[in-house]
Amino acid sequence: MPILPVLLLLAAVILVNGWTDAPNAIAAPVASGVLSFPSAVLLAAVCNLLGVVCTTRISDAVARTLFSIADFGPYAVTALTAALAATVLWAVIAWRFGIPTSESHALMAGLIGSALALGLDRVRLEPLLRVALGLVLSLLLGAFLGRAILELLPTGKDPLYQKGQMLGAALTAFLHGAQDGQKFLGVLALLLTLQTGTFSLPPQAPWVCAALMALGTLLGGRRIIDTVGRKLVTLTPRSGFAAELGCAAVLTLCTLWGLPVSTTHAKSAAIFGAGAHPDSRVAGSLGAAWLFTFPACGALAFLLVRLLN
Repeated sequence: MPILPVLLLLAAVILVNGWTDAPNAIAAPVASGVLSFPSAVLLAAVCNLLGVVCTTRISDAVARTLFSIADFGPYAVTALTAALAATVLWAVIAWRFGIPTSESHALMAGLIGSALALGLDRVRLEPLLRVALGLVLSLLLGAFLGRAILELLPTGKDPLYQKGQMLGAALTAFLHGAQDGQKFLGVLALLLTLQTGTFSLPPQAPWVCAALMALGTLLGGRRIIDTVGRKLVTLTPRSGFAAELGCAAVLTLCTLWGLPVSTTHAKSAAIFGAGAHPDSRVAGSLGAAWLFTFPACGALAFLLVRLLN
């Protein structure tokens, strides 16, 4: 199977990620009325671009984790095709119903499912454990920090928190680019180094990835924002600011540790921790979707590998 169609499929996944995943970074300021939807989307697009480009110059630890998650051997192109196709299908379904699932975790599930279709020995344990640790931390630490920071913030300073939310949204979008951009670059490195097996990327790769992600964000993600920022909890400028800080802290720590985590999970957890009057039905549907992402995408990729082979 030629590599070009797989590269085009990867480009589609990056675009869809910017469309459906990046809006989580701006959910809180839009829901609390600090930013209009068009302004917030433009802010997220610019900061996503900067996050991908700047972070890869400092550390590529997250990209290397994805690069080493499995040994696909001579079936790498087939396995990556199946993983990317499963990710796109899941993302479109989730967007249609306004469910903020994570394309990055769907991608990781697809990679693992593809590897399992080739044999259990293809999956590498250490990167897999890093993925699992990132999943747990993004949820538990996000909710804890969102609530803890809220309790530390004084009341009655809404104008200050409104300005802080804008800065927090910019930082979260930047870190989203840093996290998810690196995941996609790790997959790109797998494709471009099939012969050598040594991690390397062309210098223009982060820019292309960043541009595609920013374009996807500009296409909008209002349904996701409505679910996370308006239906899940009630947000004020103060609680929205606490959620921004909590999410940013989680993403920063995990990026420095090289743990692939989901902006969607970290932000939703931080909003849930900081917000008031949580809707148990919305929270339950989000939790079910998150739990279903790994087995669903993994199984879909598994079946696609078997069919393609």
